[in-house]
Amino acid sequence: MSLLSRINRGAGAPPADESQPGLEGRPEASVAPMAGLAPEAAAPAVATSALSTSDAESVFWPLFERLGAELEGIGPLLPAADRTEREVRTRAIEDRVLPVLQAEGIRLTPTERAKLCTRLFDEVFAFGPVEPLLDDPTVRRIVANGPGEVMAERYGGLESTSASFRDNEHLTRIIRRIAVALEAPLDAGIPRMTITLGEGEKVTAVLPPLASVPTLTITKGMGNPFRNLQTQKETAGITAIEAFYQLKYRLLERLIAQLDQEFLARGDQTILRRQVQEIILRLLDEQGIALNRNQRNQVVLELLDEVTGLGPLEQLLRDASVSEIMVNGPKQVWYESRGKLHLSDRQFRDDEHLVNIIQKICSAVGRRVDEASPLVDARLRDGSRVNAVVPPIAIRGASLTIRKFSKDPLTIDNLVTFGTLTPEISEFLRAAVLGRLNIIVSGGTGSGKTTLLNCLSGFIPQDERIVTIEDAAELQLKQPHVVTLEARPANIEGKGAVSIRDLVANALRMRPDRIGVGECRGGEALVMLLAMNTGHDGSLTTGHANSPREMLSRLETMVLMAGMELPVRAIREQITAAVDLIIQTARLRDGSRRITYITEITNMEGDVITLQDIFVLRQLGMDQDGRLIMRHEPTGIRPRFMEQIEEAGITLPASVFNPPREGRFGA
Repeated sequence: MSLLSRINRGAGAPPADESQPGLEGRPEASVAPMAGLAPEAAAPAVATSALSTSDAESVFWPLFERLGAELEGIGPLLPAADRTEREVRTRAIEDRVLPVLQAEGIRLTPTERAKLCTRLFDEVFAFGPVEPLLDDPTVRRIVANGPGEVMAERYGGLESTSASFRDNEHLTRIIRRIAVALEAPLDAGIPRMTITLGEGEKVTAVLPPLASVPTLTITKGMGNPFRNLQTQKETAGITAIEAFYQLKYRLLERLIAQLDQEFLARGDQTILRRQVQEIILRLLDEQGIALNRNQRNQVVLELLDEVTGLGPLEQLLRDASVSEIMVNGPKQVWYESRGKLHLSDRQFRDDEHLVNIIQKICSAVGRRVDEASPLVDARLRDGSRVNAVVPPIAIRGASLTIRKFSKDPLTIDNLVTFGTLTPEISEFLRAAVLGRLNIIVSGGTGSGKTTLLNCLSGFIPQDERIVTIEDAAELQLKQPHVVTLEARPANIEGKGAVSIRDLVANALRMRPDRIGVGECRGGEALVMLLAMNTGHDGSLTTGHANSPREMLSRLETMVLMAGMELPVRAIREQITAAVDLIIQTARLRDGSRRITYITEITNMEGDVITLQDIFVLRQLGMDQDGRLIMRHEPTGIRPRFMEQIEEAGITLPASVFNPPREGRFGA
């Protein structure tokens, strides 16, 4: 029967006889039959206002039966900064409950809906009907003599409560959940449990067959006894962690004192790691520190990471699923995995430890960071991008951001698999690169611009000379004839800076077939446009913008940053003549990265640069896991530069540009 039918019969009670009439005098909400039910099971459609509190109460069990398994699958959620884990889980429950209520035509006030979702939380993640009593500071003892009799002791006397369990099975399930939380044995072979928690807190439970009905007695101290127990465990865990780190850093100081400084300077990783391991094991034996095998292995591994790597970050750097690492001070390390942010349990000892790791990264690539120069862009050995900010600019401790590079660079086929683009768009972009079109990849931070630029560069023929120019070398080109140039900041005396603009100008004298600029951010945009207009076709670059039209505005602004007072119309004419294609990327709210527009720059009409979209991304909906359902669609427009592509001996089938059969996009 539908949820509404069960509401009118009082869900949670034994099913009524089908011949008995429904409740008299109660208006019923309009609701369609649920899938798989006979039409007669549906309630008649009658207009109604919001349901009463009693109706909201009776919604609970049918809703729990329908959604219980799905709610249990919510799993551990990451609390937002201003909400507790309970609030986040309750919000996730509400997101799943609302569609069901709407489909059933059940209308609840916000207060009723909040109460319903709180009860669902208690039933799925807490201790069901007794949870509100556990949180009530006036309750000193809770006694459940069977499912229908739940009493609470307040001010010395037992009194009945409105709480109740559905049946014996429900009460038994909650008792078993309490036993698991207390790590106490309780089953058919051991049907009695008595646990003393301390400070007057005690839990007693008896199950059939030792008693005719399950019974539960909880004597409280100050606050919720189970929450107090969890706090004690967490405190003990923190104490154990602190003791471990004290041991680790004590050994680290002795280890550094004994290490062969020649090996440290030379950086011979194989010999260094072997030497470090031998010294660590000897130090452990000398100090008589009793550790089991797992603890000993962990100490050795973490000390090796401190000496030969980047300390607490090494574990995250080794994890292939981690794409970005963000450090906000010594005690907070976040990471991104599969498009979602997570808080890591890794920590630095203090601010000095974090700054030392940052300086270790910078010194390896000839950069410096200190109070005089507190901002730095650098890279790791594998090309991963690094940005660091140290005090006094960083008020709450040094900040470090690492955007990891995959050991095996992603290919265009990988992006097709991820849904970033389609096979048809892949073929189109391949033709655009081989046809020597000038391309700008536009997008926001973390939208995948550099990754896409890397993939596009893979289409460049092996016999062409490529010059790449970047702030920090990130592009991973596989062609044999590649020259990589990297900008350099000024030294401590304020001299020796080499900007991207200088490198682009110099690259023009290096006989390049292609120029790739990691990102245009300033006056180098003018030099790049001039290069594209003077025979260096097929150039590639990226830029920050939220749409193709905004990318044009950004280009105008960057050209003006070159210090030359050019008329706006002249700048726009340069852009129109130089740039053929803008590929817009975006990171969507479900964490996925997609190409959202592929847009051609056609010509100028008056003082306005005209654009035409060739491919666009259309949102079709959202699946049950919260991931967006998207589809790339051609607009039906054949780009004007197809003649240039065909002159290069490249052909594309006309079907690549055919719009969807259901009609013109957007109709």
